[in-house]
Amino acid sequence: MKNKEIQNLIKELLEKTNITLNDCVVDDSVFGENSKITVISIDVKEPHLFLSRDGEALHALNHLVKRMTEPKGSEEFESNETGKSFLIDINGFHKKRIDNIKAVVHMMAERARYFKSSVEVEPMSAFDRRIVHELLGEATDLATESQGTGLNRRVVIKYTGSL
Repeated sequence: MKNKEIQNLIKELLEKTNITLNDCVVDDSVFGENSKITVISIDVKEPHLFLSRDGEALHALNHLVKRMTEPKGSEEFESNETGKSFLIDINGFHKKRIDNIKAVVHMMAERARYFKSSVEVEPMSAFDRRIVHELLGEATDLATESQGTGLNRRVVIKYTGSL
């Protein structure tokens, strides 16, 4: 499904809920243009409806739209024309969270490089771990791996450069 079609689907869904939509655009500034994740940034008048309870309704909207755009009968799906998955962000909620994760990951990545060893990041949700993997996916001297189970699952940043 193309980005424009996904944006139109989101607009239709929000119109049916009587939520006032101010803007809906693709935002490449969150992860960068080469990312596997396309961010669709939405500006609404009533963000509290989506952002209360740590963004539970926003996560539900993301899940709903992904399921609606998923090709019928496919296990793995690519949601838009470039083979990227997408993330719906309302009033910068995810952008702020991603910026915080970026700061931590940058510091931990530099620590792994400096000490030439593996560094564990604090336990985090699957969503946050995916962001870490995406942010460090292009690093040639680092690799990421999730370890642990349940609430203690965390990302380990491994130094793979020459010793």
